[in-house]
Amino acid sequence: MVQSKPAPQILPNFEAALGQPLTKMPISVLQINLGRRCNLSCSHCHVEAGPQRTEELSPEVCDQLVEMIHRFPQIQTVDLTGGAPEMNYGFRPIVEAARSQGKEVIVRSNLTIFFEPGYEDLPDYFAQHQLRVVASLPCYLEDNVDKMRGQGVYQDSIQALQLLNQKGYGQDPNLVIDLVYNPPVPMSEDFSLTPEQAGLEQAYKVYLRDHFGLQFNSLFTITNLPIGRTKFHLDHRQLHGPYLRFLAQHHNGGTVANLMCRNELSVDYLGQVYDCDFNQMEGLPALDGQGLPVTVQTLLERGTLDVVEQVQTRPYCYGCTAGNGSSCGGSLV
Repeated sequence: MVQSKPAPQILPNFEAALGQPLTKMPISVLQINLGRRCNLSCSHCHVEAGPQRTEELSPEVCDQLVEMIHRFPQIQTVDLTGGAPEMNYGFRPIVEAARSQGKEVIVRSNLTIFFEPGYEDLPDYFAQHQLRVVASLPCYLEDNVDKMRGQGVYQDSIQALQLLNQKGYGQDPNLVIDLVYNPPVPMSEDFSLTPEQAGLEQAYKVYLRDHFGLQFNSLFTITNLPIGRTKFHLDHRQLHGPYLRFLAQHHNGGTVANLMCRNELSVDYLGQVYDCDFNQMEGLPALDGQGLPVTVQTLLERGTLDVVEQVQTRPYCYGCTAGNGSSCGGSLV
């Protein structure tokens, strides 16, 4: 007698798990994806960036973003990402506009960009403008990093961190450098939650100090959401559905108040607006009260950043609420 396979569990709707729609709060963070150009092609990259990508900010959209930064004092943080944000058009004009207005600027750097021709001045530029550097280092061990990000990336990252330390990063309170941990992409149904952030941060600090004399401020633990290259790898191994169900089973309602999508707008290189970077990569635009997609031009014409009432959600949102939660600033609880 052939036994039938058990029916797959139905993934609960994310808003049903919350018991209500996910509402937007006043906007204080403007996250800008400047484009897909990058000198690396990391296996976990949800943006699917790389050296062959050409998409980047246009001069017109750059000018609109600079205008937005000048017009809306409620923006406290301008968060620049990519690709390698430093390689894409508009990076320096937006940095300088935001710093001239006293706003915090985060640059999400892969560090290895420092050694590409034409970018050697970046450590000095970062320090001059007091940019907060958030850098991917998905493990403190060389073999694990190179498997995820490419051969030699670990040593280049260590050398880049040493350069930043020489400029005062990790020591001067105005020169902050944070590292980001990403777990490996799952290879089987033996899933696990992202490790507890404080303990892993201590392990990173001890290892990097003892082996390389390095200092950094904080470690951010970020869950791999099933988007972009991560989704491709999961689909290839028929793990996409099981991984989503695993995340849903570990939903933690205590993370919801601190979800990054609630007080930020994510802008792509075309000037289209999303609730978060993940929705941006999935092509799920932020909607105004009439259900219309929002653009940078919309915000400028209406004279307000607060036109989105509800966050667009999908099942991958469980990745941000599983366990201790996950955001661009790491753990949520």
